[in-house]
Amino acid sequence: MHSTILATFFEISRTVVSTSSAGILLFLIALWAAKTDIARAGGLDKFVVFSNLCFAIPLAVFGAEHLSAARFIMLNVPSYMPWRLFWAYFVGFALLSASLSIATKIQARWSGLLFGIMMFLFVAMVHIPRVLASPGDRFAWTIVIREMSFAGGGWILAGNAMHGPGKSKLITVGRVLIAIAAIFFSVEHFLHPAACPGVPLEKLMPAWIPGRLLIGYLTGAILLVAGASILLARKTRMAATYLGTWIVLLVLFIYGPILIVQMSDPSTAVKVEGINYFADTLLFAGAILALASATLRAD
Repeated sequence: MHSTILATFFEISRTVVSTSSAGILLFLIALWAAKTDIARAGGLDKFVVFSNLCFAIPLAVFGAEHLSAARFIMLNVPSYMPWRLFWAYFVGFALLSASLSIATKIQARWSGLLFGIMMFLFVAMVHIPRVLASPGDRFAWTIVIREMSFAGGGWILAGNAMHGPGKSKLITVGRVLIAIAAIFFSVEHFLHPAACPGVPLEKLMPAWIPGRLLIGYLTGAILLVAGASILLARKTRMAATYLGTWIVLLVLFIYGPILIVQMSDPSTAVKVEGINYFADTLLFAGAILALASATLRAD
């Protein structure tokens, strides 16, 4: 009995260590790769040049999570698929490879394209069946919209690295998916302003965060205005820049302190939850900033 508990503790704790280490390492790699762009950028464009960094770090975190907790991750693989453990490891290595590619901008068109396809397959094979099983579950719908915005971000990165007729099509599809997500999330914020901002899921903002409802309503308003502008392709770059910057600030000043508090909790599950919420919201910010980066200033 005690040996089983001890083995479980070390396995899950390894997930916390590996995800944190992967995120920090990719942060350093992406920061080094973007140093020239950061030095040249001014104003809010400083945030725009962090688009690849914001996108790559979460992929490294999730990749490490897949590899270190594969036997837990495999439970999410549809039961009709053979070699469920293999697919958990395969996705882990794919995410780590994509994170390095996007961070360094080496073959980013392929990593972005394939990541977007993978997210689309996750939605079709895993999340849509859950929505159909519980159509009244708003969180299931939120996850579908969130995952499709991630796919859109990958396609935007791919399109921005391409030359040719496919470039604009990929960016357009990504733009529409991000706009839909922003508008959907804005409605959720107005209905449930106490939820953690950005991507509104089950977790509520802790009581120690001042002005929780104000943050929720303000985030909803920014999401609505920016989402409508992006959907209509009016001032897309400006709207995506402001929205992406706001989500990054939420990651730093809301999810950052939450992560610190949860990392000090003795429960490994609480630690992993804090890491996942931080990384998910940062990935959403990366997708939005990728749209800003891919949109011409003339827009």
